[in-house]
Amino acid sequence: MELLTPLISRRHFLETSTVAAAGLTLTGCESTEGSGETLPPSIARLESWADRARPITTNERAARVENAKQLMREQGLSGLALCGGTSMVYFTNISWGGGERLFTVVIPVQGDAFVVCPAFEEDRAREQLALGPLGGSQVYTWEEHESPYERVAQGLGDRGIKTGRIGAEETMQFRFSNGIALAAPAIDVVDATPVTGGCRGVKDAHEIELMTLANEVTLTAYKAAYLAMEEGMTQGDVGGLISSAHQRLGFSGSASVQTGEWSALPHGSITPQVIREGTILLIDGGCGVEGYRSDMSRTFVLGQPSDIMRERFDIELEAQTAAYHAAGPGVLPENVDAAARKVIEDAGYGPGYTYFTHRVGHGIGMDGHEWPYLVKGNQTPLIAGNVFSDEPGIYVPGEFGVRLEDCMYITDSGAELFTPQSPSLEDPFGGWDH
Repeated sequence: MELLTPLISRRHFLETSTVAAAGLTLTGCESTEGSGETLPPSIARLESWADRARPITTNERAARVENAKQLMREQGLSGLALCGGTSMVYFTNISWGGGERLFTVVIPVQGDAFVVCPAFEEDRAREQLALGPLGGSQVYTWEEHESPYERVAQGLGDRGIKTGRIGAEETMQFRFSNGIALAAPAIDVVDATPVTGGCRGVKDAHEIELMTLANEVTLTAYKAAYLAMEEGMTQGDVGGLISSAHQRLGFSGSASVQTGEWSALPHGSITPQVIREGTILLIDGGCGVEGYRSDMSRTFVLGQPSDIMRERFDIELEAQTAAYHAAGPGVLPENVDAAARKVIEDAGYGPGYTYFTHRVGHGIGMDGHEWPYLVKGNQTPLIAGNVFSDEPGIYVPGEFGVRLEDCMYITDSGAELFTPQSPSLEDPFGGWDH
C-alpha cells in the first residue's frame, strides 16, 4: 500500500491545485447553484462552452442538397429517398423519429423535393420543413388505411420519374424501400450510400470546427472526472461524474467504464465493477455538439501500474501514433490499419486480430460510426475532410485491455488530431487544461 500513496496523493494534489486556481473551496463537494446537486470541485469549477458552437445554417444545408444532386448524376440516380435519422437532419434539418409509418423526404435530381407523411402528421412536418432549405416542398399525405408507397410513386411520377433508379439511404427499413419498389415496379430502388456517404464523409471547415469543440469538451470532462475518482467507486459512479462534467460544459455526453479483466472486452461488460487502486480502467464515450459527435478512449491506473501494464500502454501509444502518421490524402484506408497492426504484431501481440481484435478506425461525424472505415480491404483513397477515430487496442482475455482513442481528420498534407494523445498510464491527460 505504501507504494500507492505517492501517486494517489499526486493526483489529489493536481485536483486541489486546479480548484484552488479557480478560487473554490477545497473542503467537500461544491453545490451547484439552485440545483441542490453536489459535485466534486474539479467538476463544479467547469463553465459552459455552449456559446462556442455555431449551428449549421440553412444555406449550408442547401449546398449539401446540391452536392447530393451532383453525386446522384454521377451515380445514375434520379432521386434520393431519406427517412428519419442523421442523413435527414444533415440535408433538411428535419428530426423525425422511427416507427412503422413511412415518413420520407425525396430529393429528385430535377424538380422540387417532396415529402410523404401520415395525414395526421402534416402540420408537424410543415413546421420542421420550414427550418431547412426545403421549406416550400410539396407534402403528400396518406390516411391510416392508405398506402404511403403509392404516394411516393405519385410524387415521382408528377416529376416525370417513372423509370430509372432511386437511391434509398442505408438506414431505411427494408419494408419501406421494398414498399416503394413494389409501388413503382419500373423503378429500381438501390443503395444510396455513394450519395449520402459521399456527402457526409467529407467534412467542411464548419463541421471540423464543431467536431473540434466536441472532442475538446469530452477530453476536459474526462480529466475533471478523473481528478474526482476514488477507490471504491462503481462504474455508475464514474459514469455519473463524466456525464455531470459534460453537462457543466453545456453538452450531453457519457462514457462506459471498464476495469481490470473486463477492459479486455472492447465494448465492455455488464458485470458490476468497482475501482481498485492499481487496476486498469478503460473509459470510452463522447458527446454531441450541434449534432456532431466526439469519440474518445483513455486507459489509466489509479495507483501504481505494473511493468506489463506500462509495456502494453507504450506499444498501444506507438501503434496509435503509427496510424496517425500513416494517414493522409491519397493513402489507402487499409494501409492506416496495417501501420498500427504492424506495431502490435511486432511486439508479439499478433497475428492479425488475435489481440488487436477490431479495425483501427471508423468514420465519425453526425453518427458515432459512419462511412468510411479504416479497415483491411478498404482501398478507396482518403481525401481531405475525411474524419476518423484512431483507436488500436491490445486486449488479453483474463488480464486487461488497453485502448487509446483520439479522432483525426485528413488535411491537404496529412492528418491532424483533434486532441493530444495520452502520454502515460500515470498521467493520462498530460498538460491538458482547458
